[in-house]
Amino acid sequence: MDDRQRYDRATAHLTPPLAVLDLAALRSNAADMIRRAGGKPIRVASKSVRSRPVLERVLAMDGFTGVMAFTLPEALWLVSCGLRDVLVAYPTVDRSALAELAADPRAAEEITVTVDRTEHLDLIESAIGGIPNRHEIRICLDIDAGFIALGGRFRAGARRSPVREADQAADLATDIVKRPGLRLTGVLAYEAQIAGVGDDRPGNPALTRAIRWMQARSWQELIVRRGHIVQAVRRVADLEFVNGGGTGSIEKTVREKAVTEVAAGSGLFHPRLFDFYRGFSGRPAALFALPVVRRPAPGVVTVLGGGYHASGAPGPDRLPQPYLPGGLRYDPDEGAGEVQTPLLGRAADQLRLGDRVWFRHAKAGELCERFAALHLIDGDEVVETAPTYRGEGRTFL
Repeated sequence: MDDRQRYDRATAHLTPPLAVLDLAALRSNAADMIRRAGGKPIRVASKSVRSRPVLERVLAMDGFTGVMAFTLPEALWLVSCGLRDVLVAYPTVDRSALAELAADPRAAEEITVTVDRTEHLDLIESAIGGIPNRHEIRICLDIDAGFIALGGRFRAGARRSPVREADQAADLATDIVKRPGLRLTGVLAYEAQIAGVGDDRPGNPALTRAIRWMQARSWQELIVRRGHIVQAVRRVADLEFVNGGGTGSIEKTVREKAVTEVAAGSGLFHPRLFDFYRGFSGRPAALFALPVVRRPAPGVVTVLGGGYHASGAPGPDRLPQPYLPGGLRYDPDEGAGEVQTPLLGRAADQLRLGDRVWFRHAKAGELCERFAALHLIDGDEVVETAPTYRGEGRTFL
């Protein structure tokens, strides 16, 4: 039985649109990520999962420890549900959530918030200043891991922290430790230009060569610079962790002595954007099905919904991929639509009204913003239905 038959059979009692998670593929992907981590723990990036029961499944596997959250309200909720060691990887300006954090002893023990400038510290102190018997706030210092070349005329990597050099990090660390009620516990550096950019682009050898050149030089520079930054900060504070990496760079990041853990999440679902890496391969684990609702002409079917574009710079690589049956493609004049999506190809003539077309989303956890549940498939049956954040009534962004 091929994958399409398995998924159709497992979900025959359900009405699409629907989303599934293939547990065998999830386990395979997780095992490969653990192998690549070489014994260092993997902190699970919740933005790439966005389902609490699935997060719990992954954290029950040896090799995964802690959560990397994307907002403080999300972290507070996860801790209230029993999860532990949650790093909020993006600075927060949510004063009410900060006040809640300072007032809750368990949350304050389990959650770490991220800063990259003095103004963040001022805002935190302002938000918690009126809390009686407030608890100490754990702080992580975010540093810029981007690659800059040609005298600053070229940059690759996410625009995150303004803290780039060891002296800047040491100065901010010194400011943190001088403030009562704040405790510096970690350092974070995400090398997006390596972890999030595939280095094996089919049909574009020039771009592939350019990416590999950039990544090789970026890595050489970052190993030295991150090492110096961590040394400088450790002279100021007793760090509990140094976090780096992402799904695309696990095996590289763990080689750095300065790094104590890596963050990853997308590799668990292995969405379309992660097909283009030399260093690893995965199995598509998260998919969604849309029903055929029209047959406008020979070689054309129309499915319900489908406009689930992924975030990032606009382009064809941000669209979901028609996956099963193979051989379907978008109409270039319509693309993925808000309420319907026409698909072209010879495979369309084999589809009837009500049949499913299976898609892969371009980015991992964003799929769960569209669906209330993931139907977990083992073999050819649904063994559990796991609510997504949306399914639990939680929208954090």
